[in-house]
Amino acid sequence: MATGKTVTIAIMDAPYESANSTTALRIINTALEKGQNVNVFAYEGAVNLTMKAQQPHPNPVKGTSVEQEQHPTTKDWVASLFKLASAKGVKLDWVNCGLCVDERGAGDWIEGPRRGGPKDFLDASMASDATLVIPTK
Repeated sequence: MATGKTVTIAIMDAPYESANSTTALRIINTALEKGQNVNVFAYEGAVNLTMKAQQPHPNPVKGTSVEQEQHPTTKDWVASLFKLASAKGVKLDWVNCGLCVDERGAGDWIEGPRRGGPKDFLDASMASDATLVIPTK
């Protein structure tokens, strides 16, 4: 059941670089599960979390195939967050910073996120019940 509450989260870390991205995705998942609307502002390397070209990989050290390894991709995790939001009847607004996208050539992302800028983060924060910034360090 939707609570009517909204949380805004800014994330900056690129996928697979630190636990920050995974932690942010878990927080977003939990908020959606609790029926909260979530605004995400992906800044700096975090714009790569939604890159369409991400692929799972085998693990040659362990000798496992792609299927055996079941390596998750952040693009699939983000896509599942959009599905969860829809199922829960809440809003997930994921904004990839356009300046950061252009710097990284990261414009080909999955369905759901949109291009925006720092003003989107300010506006979302002002309209939210809570704002969380997960910095890179």
